Amino acid sequence: MKISHEVPLCLLEKSLEFNNYQYALPHLLDQNKEYRDFFLKAKKDGVYIIMDNSLHELGEAYTQERLLYWLDELHPNEFFVPDVWEDMNASIENAKAWKELELPKDILLSAVIQAKNIDEAKNCYQEYKRLGYEKIAFSYGNSYYNGISNCEGALGKALGRRDTIAHMVDTEIIKTRDRIHLLGCALPQEFGWYHFPIESIDTSNPIMAAIDEWRYDEKGLRLKPTTNMNGCFNIQPWAIDMELLEYNTKMFKTINRL
Repeated sequence: MKISHEVPLCLLEKSLEFNNYQYALPHLLDQNKEYRDFFLKAKKDGVYIIMDNSLHELGEAYTQERLLYWLDELHPNEFFVPDVWEDMNASIENAKAWKELELPKDILLSAVIQAKNIDEAKNCYQEYKRLGYEKIAFSYGNSYYNGISNCEGALGKALGRRDTIAHMVDTEIIKTRDRIHLLGCALPQEFGWYHFPIESIDTSNPIMAAIDEWRYDEKGLRLKPTTNMNGCFNIQPWAIDMELLEYNTKMFKTINRL
């Protein structure tokens, strides 16, 4: 399982010590020179890069014009094509449209499941596979997860995503060799609950927990940190307990048996 923890600007260089790959947000490539220079150098140095479409941060996917620009300029190894929050039909239409564009052949295009219930999630997955997507992602925050798990809050989100994927594996909608990515998390211990191989994950959870001065215990956390990347991107190094950050990133691997 490849891991990437998104970090504030001041921790980009340090993230090379604990990340298996780097996770790029295209709107920040446009907005911040230091961020942009880091990723361009990382690509030159052979670091594996997955580029998102910035839906989670902006509320909607970044513009097609700028996404195409950064696909050419940064040339990430993987790219999540634009999706629309909890809108299966619009996300599938986007996935179709991006398959028809002329893009560099060596960039792996991935699609993100968006749905209002588990039946839509299954249909969305099958349609992405029909369109030829080799890697498919599940976001952490979909509303229907709480109904699947019959549990509220962060625990319900974590259990609901796990149970959704487990059901799709058991019914062979997800095949043994399918490539799965998990976008974010509600609770950091979720990744240890899977009995199906997950190829990659991205989550800022141990970093945000450290900024909130929350220390992981041997079971992880019971709540999701309140801090997010939008609110702390420009935080100063002196405001971060580096010992706690290093502890949380190590404990993240320990509690998930990674």
